[in-house]
Amino acid sequence: MSSPEPIDCRILAAALDLFVENGYHNVSIHEIQKRAQVSIGSIYNHFGGKEGVAQALYKHIFNEIDELVDSVILEYPTPWQQCEAIINQLFGYTETHRNIIAFAFHAKHTEFIPQQPLACHSAPFIKVRQIVQQGITTGDFGALDPWVVTASLFGGAIRMIQLRLDGVIERPLPEYAPQLLQTIRTGILT
Repeated sequence: MSSPEPIDCRILAAALDLFVENGYHNVSIHEIQKRAQVSIGSIYNHFGGKEGVAQALYKHIFNEIDELVDSVILEYPTPWQQCEAIINQLFGYTETHRNIIAFAFHAKHTEFIPQQPLACHSAPFIKVRQIVQQGITTGDFGALDPWVVTASLFGGAIRMIQLRLDGVIERPLPEYAPQLLQTIRTGILT
């Protein structure tokens, strides 16, 4: 017999779904409480309120993405292979963990948790820029401005994720990965 999901996890899962479905400002603490099937007091005890729930979600999700980037860095030896693996992982996550990716890439976090850094200043995205800088330094990528290379490597992938989340792209993103990666490879690799 499996043990029940911890209360804080139920609260975060319910809030994630509601924030993605309705937007942060359109969700009440009572809706989170009802979806999570917990008491209002549990939410306040664990998180201090709706903003605390959003902060905890932000930290949890970006920590998960950070762990993904770390695992890719350990597994793949070159900057290109690392970037390719990160894109493939993000495309797969979009299909299997839609709301996590939606919260990470779709939400305007500074509107509801202004004390958190912009997503582009979070740990996983700093590490991605370090991978890009290493690729420029080693000559794997063209000698361009690091922001240009980063945007060229990941901008198209992030836009495709957004289009998939919006329902514009109907097929699973991993089906598009080889074409996208070939296009990126042509423009970035030296």
